[in-house]
Amino acid sequence: MTKTKIEWCDYTLNPVKGLCPVGCSYCYARAMYKRFKWNPEIRYDSNTFAGLASLKKPSRIFVGSTFELFGDWVRHEWLEDIFMIAQTYPQHTFIFLTKQPQNLIKWSPFPENCWVGVSATNYEMFTKGCDKLAEIEASVKFISFEPLLHFKAKSPLIQARLFDGGIGWVIIGQQTPVKKATMPKIGWIQEILVACDNPINIPVFMKNNLKPLLVCQWAGWKLRQEFPRV
Repeated sequence: MTKTKIEWCDYTLNPVKGLCPVGCSYCYARAMYKRFKWNPEIRYDSNTFAGLASLKKPSRIFVGSTFELFGDWVRHEWLEDIFMIAQTYPQHTFIFLTKQPQNLIKWSPFPENCWVGVSATNYEMFTKGCDKLAEIEASVKFISFEPLLHFKAKSPLIQARLFDGGIGWVIIGQQTPVKKATMPKIGWIQEILVACDNPINIPVFMKNNLKPLLVCQWAGWKLRQEFPRV
């Protein structure tokens, strides 16, 4: 377990290690495996949870920050163990994020202290994510628009999808390292923010890496960093 600079959580925890067989061009984990020559073998390390016993303050813990836990390449018994351990620490919140939302239904309903989200870099991933999250039971279901690479949709349509999916939290961020070529359009962010407001009032967490974009292009910008109401 590692203290993290990810703004919406306190710690990261990676019980499944190795190199995912399916990766994205922007995946920072693949770059780290290459740079540091880490062992690419997919394996389960239960010792990763050892630090939880000494963690006194209730914390938000991102599980699987460097690995896709809901891929078909993850053994069923590994995830069973992860959710069982999460339930033994009800004072903490365990956050799961996936690009394989079609497999979430296998684990529903999720433990009460588990938040479940889907990554969406574009509108197609967003709609699929909302559809699949609508099928599951979790105390918090969320969409992470990070990195937001392409997103052309108007607020009423976005809002309808969020409502139908039972989405209770939205994260927005851009690709890191920050480059002009991969910066999202300010209009995309505005449409998402408007969709999250009245009448559904979904909390929004805008990552710090959006600051350069907002300062340059949005007069009167405000970096919203809200958490789910649970």
